[in-house]
Amino acid sequence: MAQRFGGKYSPQGDNDSTDDGPRRVRNQRVKPAGARSNVLFIPGIVLIATTFWSGAEGMALGLTGAAIWTLAAWFTREGLAAEDAYHARKVAKRPAIPRKIFASVLIGIGTVVAAITHGLTETSAALYGAIAGILHLTAFDLDPLRDKGAEGIDQFQQDRVAKVIDNAETYLSEMADAVRRAQDRQVEDRVERFSASVRDMLRTVEEDPRDLTSARKYLGVYLMGARDAAVKFADIFARSSDRQARSDFMMLLTDMEENYIAKTDKLLQDSNADLAIEIDVLRDRLSREGVRLD
Repeated sequence: MAQRFGGKYSPQGDNDSTDDGPRRVRNQRVKPAGARSNVLFIPGIVLIATTFWSGAEGMALGLTGAAIWTLAAWFTREGLAAEDAYHARKVAKRPAIPRKIFASVLIGIGTVVAAITHGLTETSAALYGAIAGILHLTAFDLDPLRDKGAEGIDQFQQDRVAKVIDNAETYLSEMADAVRRAQDRQVEDRVERFSASVRDMLRTVEEDPRDLTSARKYLGVYLMGARDAAVKFADIFARSSDRQARSDFMMLLTDMEENYIAKTDKLLQDSNADLAIEIDVLRDRLSREGVRLD
């Protein structure tokens, strides 16, 4: 279904002040799973088309090779998304499954099957498979193979923070999925801005797990409420295009974003205060030991 673009300066746009609000949006990243990975779904379709009339054995091999290639394309796309999430965090565990490595192996196997389907010898098919797997690995690189930024951090605290962050990301994803049903570009952009503010807080808590206690409600109860509000708004707006419901939802996002930004700034200030206290304590200890710092 076509989606009408709306906004302040569009012909059917409005000048609601509900979209005016905090503009501090950081950590914007281009989604990695784009055309570069989606193009890998095409070879499977081509293989099916070229082997469909090759008899029962040829068709079976073609379908098998296409299925393997399609699975490899899916692993590649998921691996790129996992790698992007890994690089977006300063503290992160390596992906549990090396998806891109698995994809390279599957690309090689699928190439072997496709080559045999088209009459090549097993030796030639194996060579083509090895080349295809190496090229895939070269194009998409290895998965992250070790944890990042976890040195000196208590494992229990790190696991607690990771669980809260995963739940928060799930709420944000569900919010984005819900508002898409409303088919209002301005609302989708507003939710994206709000999500960026929440992710600022996530990164702050990730860098200092001691902030988790203070931020838990923001990353749990409040965010779950925002998700529920987004679902209800999408249901109402998709059914009746209620402008008042849209205005109320936009105002809610503005209020929540202001609160999240203020809380994130407070967490950063508290961290700086803790550092100042630790420095003063260290200076006092050194002074008692007869060491003077200029």
